[in-house]
Order: sequence, then structure tokens, then C-alpha cells
Amino acid sequence: MVETTRNYNQFQQAPRVLVVGTGAVGGYYGGKLAQAGARVAALCRSEFAQVKEKGISISSVGGDFTFMPEKVIGHLSEYAPPPDFMLVALKVLPQIDTANLIRESVGPETTIVLLQNGIHIEEPLVEAFPENEIISALAFICLSRPKPGHIEHSDYGRLVIGRFPQGSSTRTELLASLFNSVQVPCETTEDVITARWRKLVWNAAFNPLSVLAGGLDTLTMVQSPGAVQLARKIMNEVCQVAAADGYALPAEVVEQNIEGTQAMAPFKTSMLQDYEAGRPMEVEAILGNCLRTAQQHDVEVPYLESFYVLMKLVQEQRRYK
Repeated sequence: MVETTRNYNQFQQAPRVLVVGTGAVGGYYGGKLAQAGARVAALCRSEFAQVKEKGISISSVGGDFTFMPEKVIGHLSEYAPPPDFMLVALKVLPQIDTANLIRESVGPETTIVLLQNGIHIEEPLVEAFPENEIISALAFICLSRPKPGHIEHSDYGRLVIGRFPQGSSTRTELLASLFNSVQVPCETTEDVITARWRKLVWNAAFNPLSVLAGGLDTLTMVQSPGAVQLARKIMNEVCQVAAADGYALPAEVVEQNIEGTQAMAPFKTSMLQDYEAGRPMEVEAILGNCLRTAQQHDVEVPYLESFYVLMKLVQEQRRYK
């Protein structure tokens, strides 16, 4: 994988960004990059006409705004030349082959930014695009999309990004500077895999728990001693798997996640939002990949395994849109 060395001043114009996946996450962060001066285009399917005409309206704790993409496309063949950054904010689902989906718009100097949940999600993209820089990005934010063309941002917004699998790069720093310039706190890390494991500690506990408990928001979960106790057990198991995989997490990470959840505004997790909307849930990316990693390292994770089996049962009983 070759690092791209051009800096912001070496772009003839502002960086060109193509957002693939304009749901809540892609729409919000794509909009913030547009505010920062990037030339942002959006691939839209179901909401193509609406976004093309009216953009994406965003009600935000940081101030409402409308994201009007520079160009709205219905197919990647409509976008040329290849972008400087491709911001991939698709759900990580078995039925979505991200590499093949984006292939025709990835040029030799395109940096692929994976703004997605889960662990061990980058490898298929590295295999498909060995010469392209991959930036892995983690969003710590409370977002929802209650209706087409509209996003609600109720809390947080921080990003952690890093060149995959490790190290730093000029483009990683550029992307962080763009976000920070529009009040999106964006931290760069030289160890993004550890950062992914750290986020998984929260996701593997509260996302499935919110569904399995009958549709609970974050505040309701952390107000229940039993739910908090169960969340801690899942979190501790994720920490054990991370350590076995070579990415030990700090001892305080579990309590930091509990305390952070207690402090946030009540929020329905992304998995619960998908469940209630009849959409596929990221069971494999969040739970399945972690469980398979545990099995590779002979780590016993009974609570994680139980959550995974139950969520698979729930998913199999749903009829997705």
C-alpha cells in the first residue's frame, strides 16, 4: 500500500470527496466536509430526487444546516474523474460487497475512508485495492434519520481516524484538519486497530442489548443495574479478545464507557434504529467478527456468544425491507 503524499496546498482546488452511503452518518459528516470547503458529491439511490432538489437537512445540537452536495449521482459511472477521498459510510453487512461496489470510481490516488462500525472490516478493501491508502474512521455520535432527507444529531460528534493498519499520513492529517475546522473534534491515531477495538467495547454491549431488551434507549439501559452488569460482562469479554488479538486496552475502558453512556442524552442505538425500521442489522460486523476472533485465539466468551446467537435468531425472524 503506497502512501499518497500530496498535501492540501498541492490540490489544484479543494479536495474532491465522494460520499458512498448517505444515511445518517454519511450525510452528517459529508455535510461537515462541505462546510469545511471540500467539494463533496453524494451517491444516492432511494432518495436521489429529494437530495438532488433539496439536499439533506440536518437538525444538530451544534446548529442546524443543510447539506447540498456539489453533485448528486445515482450510479458511480456518473462521477469522474476519481475522487481524492471516497468516504464509505455503508452498513457493514454480508450482502454488501463494498469493494466491488466502489471499484469503478477508485483511482490510483483515491484515499478510501471507511467510516463504519465493527472489527476486522478493512481487510477486504486492502486486498481489493493494495495500492490505495485506506483510512479507518470511527464516529462517536448520536444520529438518527427519522425521515428521508432529514438527519437529527442529538449528542457528541467526535471522530478518531488513522491510516490502516498503522502509522500516519499526510491525507489523514488533512482530513482531520478539515473536520476540526468546522468544530467536529477529530483525533488522529497511529494505532487505529486498537481504536476500533475500543469502540467495539461499547458497540458489542449496548447495541444488541437495546434490541434484546425490547427496544431500550441508552438512558434506560444504564439506569438498570442488571443491564449495566450484563453490559460490563460483554465489555470485559471484548477486552479479553482484543488483548488476545494483540491490541490490549486500558483497564479503565469499561467504566469509561459506562460513565460516558450515563452522561449522554437518551438515544436509540444504531442497531435498534435498524431493527425498528425493518433494516438489516450489523450483527456480523459487531458481534460475529469478534466471536470468530475469540475462537481463533481460544478465548471463552459465553456472554458474547449468547448475544450473537440471540441476535441471529432475531434477525432471521425479521423480514427486511
